[in-house]
Amino acid sequence: MKERLEIVPLTEPPVVTVRVPGSKSITNRALVLAALCGTEGCELRGVLRSEDVEMMIGCLGALGFHVETRWSESRIRVYSEERGQVGPIPYQKAELFVGNSGTTMRFVTALVSLGHGRYRLDGIPRMRERPIEDLLSALRQLGVIAHSENGTGCPPVVIESQGLRGGVVRIRGDLSSQFFSGLLMVAPFAQDWITVAVEGRFVSWPYVLMTVDLMKQFGAEVLPTMDSTFIVPAPRQYHRAVFEIEPDASAASYFWGAAAVTGGTVCLPGLTKDSIQGDVKFVELLDQMGCRVERETASLIVHGGPLHGIDVDMNDISDTVMTLGAVALFADGPTTIRNVAHIRHKETDRLAALATELRRVGAEVEEFADGLHITPRPLHGAEIETYNDHRMAMSMALVGLKVPGIVIKDPGCVAKTYPNFFSDLEQLRDVASPR
Repeated sequence: MKERLEIVPLTEPPVVTVRVPGSKSITNRALVLAALCGTEGCELRGVLRSEDVEMMIGCLGALGFHVETRWSESRIRVYSEERGQVGPIPYQKAELFVGNSGTTMRFVTALVSLGHGRYRLDGIPRMRERPIEDLLSALRQLGVIAHSENGTGCPPVVIESQGLRGGVVRIRGDLSSQFFSGLLMVAPFAQDWITVAVEGRFVSWPYVLMTVDLMKQFGAEVLPTMDSTFIVPAPRQYHRAVFEIEPDASAASYFWGAAAVTGGTVCLPGLTKDSIQGDVKFVELLDQMGCRVERETASLIVHGGPLHGIDVDMNDISDTVMTLGAVALFADGPTTIRNVAHIRHKETDRLAALATELRRVGAEVEEFADGLHITPRPLHGAEIETYNDHRMAMSMALVGLKVPGIVIKDPGCVAKTYPNFFSDLEQLRDVASPR
């Protein structure tokens, strides 16, 4: 892809149906669960092909799992030709590279705790700045030797394990739900029952509920309590022959946002209000801002309308913060986004980066510890820095649908989760597509 991509404004409000690829969050979780189905294996359908998913596949292969990809059919089959000598991880030693994939780093760090051997995980320089000590501490509570190689609490990490013992583990909930999800997914393979207790306020709670839902669909038992504690009976085994993956709700947010920005109508089939992905609730924010939302049996449809600013806690759907930031530029009155301090530890410091780029196109933005206050002002064209962050590129592209002169730098960074985003965005120029 080109180093710079100018977004040409639409001449008419779109009326389109857009089909987004499979959920990244579900795909990477399902890959872990499928690998733990053993020699029976599992076929995943509707999978997303992206850098994050390919990093996960690469790690599974390096651990001795077989991964058969049929990308033209959006299918992957994962199985283990034979179990490891004393556990579900085939190889006893591996050097694992995760690139810039945070889900791969967190989930595979937990996964290799089931092995009997030594495993080292590393990534690009930004990954070496992303905290993982809370997960390492939790694994140590369960008998694993787990440490940050450089003593920074960040990757590279080294895991030395003889399997995961049972017991009670406490983990902070205020930094990343992926630590908790990683622990839950491997807990059924421990030597005894595991109780995972969250300390403090939990971020991105819907992603944990997604993990629990998927585990149950693969045959695990997860017993929730009244105090953010989960009990996982063990030892157990996952079983699932075929699993269908939903379209990605985070990716869908850009197209719902496009409807809001342009005053058009965008239908996303395959996603409903009952989705296991928390990010479908993004349409509720658009509803509050003045859009009209249709919740049909097999789709969610957003009709744009005059927008007004809102004050919203986005902790549960923080992957859509940047999308809302772009939409807020076109509202009548300010928008305040709260309780998302944890997104400072993503691919970039997303609060600081978003504030910078919104100001670059003309907005007035106040940045505070856990959020932003965005006041719309007359907008103008600008070159948008993307910080190697896929969500920055996709979100700020929405501004270019209305404002001339918006240029996205390094547009290829969207390959991390949505390689075909910009070609799919062009579908918005088909103003009369049947629903």
